[in-house]
Amino acid sequence: MNRINNIGPMLKELPRNERPREKILSLGVSNLSNAELLAILIASGTREESALVLAGRVLSMENGSLARLTACQPEEFQKIRGVGAAKSCMLVAAMELGRRIAVSPAESRIRLDTPDKVAELFMEEMRYLKKEVFRVAHLNVKNELIMKEDISVGGLHSAAAHPREVFQTAIKKGANAVILVHNHPSGDPTPSQADKTTTDQLVKAGKILGIQVLDHIVIGDGHYVSLKQQKML
Repeated sequence: MNRINNIGPMLKELPRNERPREKILSLGVSNLSNAELLAILIASGTREESALVLAGRVLSMENGSLARLTACQPEEFQKIRGVGAAKSCMLVAAMELGRRIAVSPAESRIRLDTPDKVAELFMEEMRYLKKEVFRVAHLNVKNELIMKEDISVGGLHSAAAHPREVFQTAIKKGANAVILVHNHPSGDPTPSQADKTTTDQLVKAGKILGIQVLDHIVIGDGHYVSLKQQKML
């Protein structure tokens, strides 16, 4: 039941799938309205009104214009009943972060379109490792590096790489392709039969998921082997 004189229900009175925080977790942040996003920042309402109602009042300050809200100062937000110093500072900080992101230069990314570039990226950090480490380079549609990730650390001669671990982050990050990388502590990068078997398994798993395995690079001491170049992939 709505509270007396309340414009809308308190958030806890809404069905769980309609509450802003729950909607972010279940549907993703892009599915929230401007008012719902502001309600997340405001965090809590008053005894009489929900954070969503306060968020609506914040939006109405500048006729719903988010661009104009970025110029507001804390004291302007504090004119809204229920918005004190803490909430006003939170709003101003969020607006400033958004402004800085908008004007920041685009991040340059490394394009890993040759085995040499992959080896150059990983060689110095992996050639002297005492244990086998299996890593994955996640790439976008332009073969640009999204991120590097350690999947497993093995003994002197092995590092397990299960498809679940290899592709879990790739799916979350929306990667178009991956490059597999691991080192041989012996310094000899010649691929083992286990390396070939693992590669075949991951290539098959990637095809099912729609994520291409572009190559598998084995790092040795100053040398590397590309399974793709060796026609093992």
